[in-house]
Amino acid sequence: MGDALSGSVVAALRRIKRDSGVPLAFGGVVLGPRALRLDHFAGDTVGALNGVSVDIGHGLGGKVVAVNRPMVVDDYLKTPRITHRYNTIIAREGLRAMAAAPVIVDRKPVAVLYGALRAADPIGGRTLDVLAMEARAVEQEIVAARIRMEASADRADAAGDSVAAAYARLRVLAATSGDRRLAEELDRITDELTSNPVSAQAFPSLTSREQDVLSLAALGYPNARIAAELGITVETTKGYVKAAMRKLDAATRFEAVVTARRAGLLP
Repeated sequence: MGDALSGSVVAALRRIKRDSGVPLAFGGVVLGPRALRLDHFAGDTVGALNGVSVDIGHGLGGKVVAVNRPMVVDDYLKTPRITHRYNTIIAREGLRAMAAAPVIVDRKPVAVLYGALRAADPIGGRTLDVLAMEARAVEQEIVAARIRMEASADRADAAGDSVAAAYARLRVLAATSGDRRLAEELDRITDELTSNPVSAQAFPSLTSREQDVLSLAALGYPNARIAAELGITVETTKGYVKAAMRKLDAATRFEAVVTARRAGLLP
């Protein structure tokens, strides 16, 4: 979420400056439960705020994260509503009136957007409305980005499952075919579906039958079904599974499948 969040914050700050008329809009991403880091700016700045880590509960941004709602101060340097740990930095930037709004995702602040004036004048309703609107816009963008990523991952998982199933079926056909040339061609095709020979060199080679059994185990098949698919006994199937686990230094068949995939021995 980090890159998407930062990109959304940068775009929102530009719109805040443009639409509200504040000379400086800035913001940062919440880094865990303790701090907010100020990294993004729209408008003139002397650089005093850049990279500042704001402790949660302190200053305006830290207070906004702590209370989980927008806040406004007409004079940052004098208001009793916040702590003044960062007064020196704010004074160097020449900032006085300031408003800040949290970006909230899953009920937790993930970023803060600020709008600031260089005079101790009241922050107008227009600025507050723009801040609130842009905070909501960032929230929606982050949620939408996450939904897209989850959908993409689901499609990738489905595609991976299809490849694994196809690989297993091809190995079964090769193992049970009475045509030697066809079996050799099927073996060549299945070899092309595994593409990490460098990693595979870290493990002893699996026999063809061990790969047959492991490819079906990767589909969640129990030993009885694997045996039926390959035309061998259940005890023989167990022997091949144990041999593959030993070669892959795996404690379980699931771990053997995962290790084999990472090594490029299975798709």
